Order: sequence, then structure tokens, then C-alpha cells
Amino acid sequence: MSENEIIDGGLEVLRYPNPTLKKKSEPVEVFDDELAKFVENLFAAMRAHDGVGLAAPQVGVHKKIAVIEYESKSYVLINPKVIEQSGSQDGEEGCLSFPGIYAHVTRPEKVKIETYDEHGDKKIIEGEGYTARAFLHEMDHLEGKLFIDYLSNLKRNAIKKKALKHTGGHF
Repeated sequence: MSENEIIDGGLEVLRYPNPTLKKKSEPVEVFDDELAKFVENLFAAMRAHDGVGLAAPQVGVHKKIAVIEYESKSYVLINPKVIEQSGSQDGEEGCLSFPGIYAHVTRPEKVKIETYDEHGDKKIIEGEGYTARAFLHEMDHLEGKLFIDYLSNLKRNAIKKKALKHTGGHF
């Protein structure tokens, strides 16, 4: 294994406009050592890019898996479902698939999520404020939805142009 794989889990974060980012993911059905290793690699890739969260589709894997790390807490979301949400918040979001690009998005203030960890154990987790925002942002990736999808056409088109400049049209 190379030094780079140790640091970033050997996973490459896909950038917009890669069409893979808009594809819906499939539920995880097998909870095994391979899944646990993938989750570990997803965390490594997220940390290597100074992210707060990363979803499997962002590394080209169409399974309902996401990881989040915020305020010294780590979360594994596998086959997550929102079971309660309340309130509203408007805040800035960025995305590892849109490096250097940010926009304001309105989301619920609080969420309760039913999910599984990498061992297949069912969990109920709750998030408020930025944590709720991070949960929902990563869960959107699992459905092929991007944070720019919440924006007006004008703002979305401006971000698309900026993203294409950043990547030189390559993803």
C-alpha cells in the first residue's frame, strides 16, 4: 500500500459535473469486513480533504453510506432515513465535490434519523444546527441530489460555471 492510500483511504473524491454525482444509491444489504474497511477509507478520504462529511457516491460507490465528523463526534450513516424534522435554518454549505464553492441553503434546524452503523446495528441519532445540516447534505448525496439543487436557477448556473472553471471541465 502506498503512503497516499494510507492518508486518503485510496479513494478519489469526484468533482462536479461528474454525472455519477446525480445517480441514486442502492441500500446496503451486506454488513461485513469489506463494508467496515470502506467506511474507514471514507473517513480517511474526508479527513484528507478537510471535509466534515463524505458520501459514498462522491467516491463513485452507489451505496447508501455516508460519514460525518464534527465537533469531535463521528457518525456513520448507512441506509439512513429521516424520521423527524423541525424548524428551519439558513446557512452556508460547501461540498468536497465543489471545492472552494459555497452557497446559502435552507434546511430543517433539527432532525432525528434512523440509520445503521458499519456493523449492522440500528441507531437513532439526532442532529441540531450544523450537525443536522451535515446529516441532510450527505443524505442528499445518497439520492443523487446536490446542494446547488436548492438554489435559484440564476445562482445554480453561476456556481456551475465557477465549478467548471475550477476543474477545467474535467471531473
